[in-house]
Amino acid sequence: MHNSWKAIRILLLSASAVIMANAQTNSPGPDTIVFLNGDKLAGHFLRSNGATVTFKSDALGDLTIDWSKVKELETSAKVAVIRKGVKLRKKEVPSDVPQGTLAMQDQKLQVTPAPGAPAQSIPIPDSAVVLDQGEFQKALSGKPGFFSDWKGTITLGATVVQATQDNRTFNGAVNLVRAEPAENWLNPSYRTLFNFSESYGELTQPATATIKTSIFHAAVEQDQYFSHDVFAFGQADFDHNYSQGLYLQQTYSGGIGWTAVNTSKQELDLKASMSYIRQEFVSVANETPPTMDLIGSVFGEHYNRKLPRGVVLDQSLTATPAWNNSSAYSAAFSTLLTMPVYKHLSGSTGVIDTFLNNPTPGFKKNSFLFTLGLTYALQ
Repeated sequence: MHNSWKAIRILLLSASAVIMANAQTNSPGPDTIVFLNGDKLAGHFLRSNGATVTFKSDALGDLTIDWSKVKELETSAKVAVIRKGVKLRKKEVPSDVPQGTLAMQDQKLQVTPAPGAPAQSIPIPDSAVVLDQGEFQKALSGKPGFFSDWKGTITLGATVVQATQDNRTFNGAVNLVRAEPAENWLNPSYRTLFNFSESYGELTQPATATIKTSIFHAAVEQDQYFSHDVFAFGQADFDHNYSQGLYLQQTYSGGIGWTAVNTSKQELDLKASMSYIRQEFVSVANETPPTMDLIGSVFGEHYNRKLPRGVVLDQSLTATPAWNNSSAYSAAFSTLLTMPVYKHLSGSTGVIDTFLNNPTPGFKKNSFLFTLGLTYALQ
């Protein structure tokens, strides 16, 4: 009996050794990039576009390399290649997206769908995105949760003066956007935006009334795309500007938008809507605060551009005429420039200019705000 158990143990150990040897023999080795000067780099292919390839080196970490500097790429990775100009839809079964193992020679991607099958050749400049096959299929069929894919910035700034006059000014902003699907090679479906900005200050001096400044803006918007550049939207805006005697302005809008420009470096949206506007003003001399109910429109544009060295420009302009009261119109302009400091942190400088044609008597029509702050990018 003892000899039988010993024989079984030897047989099991031998089988395990054979399986491990076969696994080591069949396991793919590291991917390799061969540069034009003959240097080689071992690691793992991650993704690429028509200009660069992202490669993870065990020694150097993630690297972004110009395709023009690469002579050959040898990899066992299975990928999907999306050509330039191709826009897919969720759940769509792609027939014109090459999938399979990847190699590169002579500035051409070679995609082999199955062992022994002929490879499909695609010039690198014709490719928009090359990504892992699993990521590609997940993007087509996956359904993200509500808390996924949010992008945006959080900005904080402050000014403190301690002297005969004490001045405290605080400003902050939160700008969030969630566009689905997040991949730019898929046709957009919907987009959610949330924006909030606040500036509050107090100037105090002995035997003098305190002077307050309070300006805030909050907005939430939901977009639903009909095509890759036309969308319907619903939006709610809330504004308070003590400097103009405006206690609260509520604006509820529905309309049509057009993404006129959408590239990797810049985006321009144009929007027009019909709106219900309710204005409530600050009480003056113990009088009942006046209110106005308006039917109007909001015409706006939003422009975002990535500048050299990581600088980002974000700018918007809106004009709001009221159709039932020609004198009750308003406009707003804002721009924010962020400059990278360290990783997700950036320095920011911005301008917010608002115009209200019908302020409470004694208040100016125009309000200008200049801000400096520190911005944290969520992604």
